Amino acid sequence: MGLTSNKVVTIAVIAAVLFFAATVWLWPRLAGRTPWAVLGRVGTLLATQVSVFCAIGLFANQTFGFYGSWADLFGTEDTPGVVVDHDTPAHKRVKVISTRKVNVPGGDKPSVGGRIEKVTVQGPTSRIASPAYVYLPPEYFSEPDRVFPATVILTGYPGTAEALINGLRYPQTAHKLVKRDEMQPMVLVMMRPTVAPPRDTECVDVPRGPQTETFFTKDLPHAISAHYRTGRDARSWGVIGNSTGGYCALKMTMRHPKAFSAGAGLSPSYEAPIDRTTGDLFGGSKQLKRENDLMWRLDHKPAPPVSLLVTSSKQGEQNYKDTVRFIDKVKRLNAAGEPTRISSILLESGGHNFNTWRREVAPTLTWMGSRLVAPASPVS
Repeated sequence: MGLTSNKVVTIAVIAAVLFFAATVWLWPRLAGRTPWAVLGRVGTLLATQVSVFCAIGLFANQTFGFYGSWADLFGTEDTPGVVVDHDTPAHKRVKVISTRKVNVPGGDKPSVGGRIEKVTVQGPTSRIASPAYVYLPPEYFSEPDRVFPATVILTGYPGTAEALINGLRYPQTAHKLVKRDEMQPMVLVMMRPTVAPPRDTECVDVPRGPQTETFFTKDLPHAISAHYRTGRDARSWGVIGNSTGGYCALKMTMRHPKAFSAGAGLSPSYEAPIDRTTGDLFGGSKQLKRENDLMWRLDHKPAPPVSLLVTSSKQGEQNYKDTVRFIDKVKRLNAAGEPTRISSILLESGGHNFNTWRREVAPTLTWMGSRLVAPASPVS
């Protein structure tokens, strides 16, 4: 049974209830002062506390998608690497593994509810292959000659791509917004930024390490646009992410305006941390570290012709002051005639969690849809 399965969570909750009931029932019988009675009391308390802790932890993990598997949880990820054939034609670099319906009314019919495809994307330049979920809107099936804009959706670290579907409900929200005529149909490519698990690469091309930024800014758009009917240039591509994924979304848009024309960071950081999960991301290079610092880029690099969206909360988010500072910097650049545009969602309160991000998903998708365009005719 998988770490995030309902059965595992249900068993954990039942076990916690049974241990608690057993402790209440046994406590009078363990009231003596003998060593066995003392050990019995310690054992029942310990078992109850561990079972309750496990139940709460499993429920929280299922809700917020911190870890996707037991291997993720225990740091024993040993899945063999996927061979990337560098001579594979671009249109074959996306392999569909399975399909599923979208949990919306009429979801059984792709032309009504759209479809979600689980795929593996090969990156010949980065030498990375990673799984993803691709949401195809109903119009993809009902209008076979139409070409669509595409948006990459990234989780935080460690995160699971499934959480973007089940927790943040991106496909369901996009479907609802299109039906309300509040957003144009878009192809959504949902992924975790951890393409070299278990390492947190912060979407950096790590010297002598995973070339994550190259994968997302070159390999992924090329592979998706060759396999699906999406636009191929930056005006047709955007990227959204929460937490670590939000930092990645902003950074990749700012550093690669020829790949993405719009980027949205939900509760983002503005520079990459260095800790035990990241290791040395920059190979000791201070310049490379600065290049990945978004505040530094605004002060020292030419402003790119892109649209950015940032979100935070006055109460509950640690990045609020940095977010306001980031907004002010871009506004000053814009006032001076620079082409970077900035938008924001600033809540009165909201923590660094899925409940907060769910409040921001719909307006973020609407914003993204208004920034992207796609070719009027099929790409050849």
